[in-house]
Amino acid sequence: MFKFNHSDDFGRANIQSRFAPLGHAPSDIVRDSLHQTVRDRRQQLKRWLQSCRQATLDQFEEVDYETLCHQAHPDFSPIGWHLGHIAFTESMWILERYAGQSPLFPQYRRLLAADGLPKTERGNLPTLPELFHYLDTVREHVLIYLETAPLEQQERLWRWLMQHESQHSETISLVLQLQRSRQGNGQWSSRNPPSSQAGATTPSSEWLSSDMIQIPAGYFEQGNHSLDALDNERMVHPVYLETYWIDRYPVTCADYRVFMESGGYQESRWWSEAGWDWLQHHPIAKPLYWSDHPEWNNHPVCGVSWFEAEAYANFVGKRLPTEAEWEKAAGWNPELEQRQTYTWGNALPTSRHANHDHWVGHTTPVDAYPAGRSAYGCEDMLGNVWEWTTDWFDGYPGFQAYPYRGYSQVYFDGKHRVLRGGSWATRPWALRCAFRNWYHPGVRQVLAGFRCARDQGATR
Repeated sequence: MFKFNHSDDFGRANIQSRFAPLGHAPSDIVRDSLHQTVRDRRQQLKRWLQSCRQATLDQFEEVDYETLCHQAHPDFSPIGWHLGHIAFTESMWILERYAGQSPLFPQYRRLLAADGLPKTERGNLPTLPELFHYLDTVREHVLIYLETAPLEQQERLWRWLMQHESQHSETISLVLQLQRSRQGNGQWSSRNPPSSQAGATTPSSEWLSSDMIQIPAGYFEQGNHSLDALDNERMVHPVYLETYWIDRYPVTCADYRVFMESGGYQESRWWSEAGWDWLQHHPIAKPLYWSDHPEWNNHPVCGVSWFEAEAYANFVGKRLPTEAEWEKAAGWNPELEQRQTYTWGNALPTSRHANHDHWVGHTTPVDAYPAGRSAYGCEDMLGNVWEWTTDWFDGYPGFQAYPYRGYSQVYFDGKHRVLRGGSWATRPWALRCAFRNWYHPGVRQVLAGFRCARDQGATR
């Protein structure tokens, strides 16, 4: 899983300002940086670090101490812990390991280290001003070190830290989502009504449900070897896939309602043995983030476990896509015969391309971002909701742990399923076709949905 375990100098009005004056996606800049001066690259990293940090701090504008320390679910730490852990990790890797400095705020080490206290004991936290002071102090020292840091040897780690913060920032978002008050009828509420998404088209759910894209047989390159690539994205390797079909859109709430109203949660025939056993221990009858309001019909279903996604796929005579099938449909350009950073190409993501980075604050209609369409014609594959795939999380050929074994490798245990694509809360530093997320198949608290696939010869 993600394991996500002040003055505003970098505003949120336009994501272009996050990377200004750059005109490329973060992964593309890896190639360009060979031609940049070291000074330019330092300034670039500084802008990214500050912009990423401001986005994190923005989430705490209306957070009180009770919310800061509350554990909303046994699987997730309080949001204040995530905030402090961001500073702790930055201090440990940059100041202690690279700069050789003594630990700052050593009294926080056991509290904020990933291997310090169990999640149930992480609620006795410093106040929000104290945590802000911790982050500001660490960042001040980090930026001083950046002025002389040997980027040729360290730049990958600096980029990893931005993604680490982005991942914890998204976890903060989903924990805040869990803490929102339910309405009296048990429906999940949203701060913004779905109609606030201007320009979203809403064709009938029947048409959306029946539309699939054929992906021809052939090789493609899976993975990512850019400087931004996390260890579990490496190495790039060829994969051959037979012809298959994949849904043009994620499964919508209208689609999923048919499964619910047809007794999908009551009939064992749609569920695997493990899934049915899970359901008996979790007596549920709808997704976690569910509303019966018709304005959500064309939004992707959100808050479902892998078991629920698998059962729905069986119900409609399809299956979940493999991880390779998902990545080929999203990021392979058959005309150019090359990988793309994003579904639309390599241009920097904006609010036109995908629902990400809290632009809207909730899901949007699955056809609201035609500019984000993949080369094969699939839509809504980046942002909005994470999408379950059928694969267990494991390393690619040639895998090498970085920056430490505990980041990915300890989860190659046959107990975590892979999700792809990002959500409405995913920061741009963690949004790309090759990015891999992972969770236990029974987890439904994350901002996850799915789309279906089928073999070429399968009947529908």
